[in-house]
Amino acid sequence: MARRCELTGKDVLVGNKVSHANNKSRRRYLPNLQKVTLMSDTLSRSIRLKVSVNALRSVEHNGGLDHFLLKAHDDVLSLRARRLKRDIKKKRALVQPGA
Repeated sequence: MARRCELTGKDVLVGNKVSHANNKSRRRYLPNLQKVTLMSDTLSRSIRLKVSVNALRSVEHNGGLDHFLLKAHDDVLSLRARRLKRDIKKKRALVQPGA
């Protein structure tokens, strides 16, 4: 699997390492990815995802994984996260048919 956050799409950046003598060589800036287990309240199960710490803070700030996924755009989410979002929407539609 690529070094890419499954929730925000944050991935590797490239740049230059510059020495004291101003010699430049290419380097990679890796995102701070962690494998975490997040709980989905709607699905009543835990999901293991590879996310950046920045995304983890955003999930906590938005009130949990379900709220974060429902607000997130599909183009930044991974395939697994998009499927999870779809399942959450289906489950919520079954629980609240009028809403």
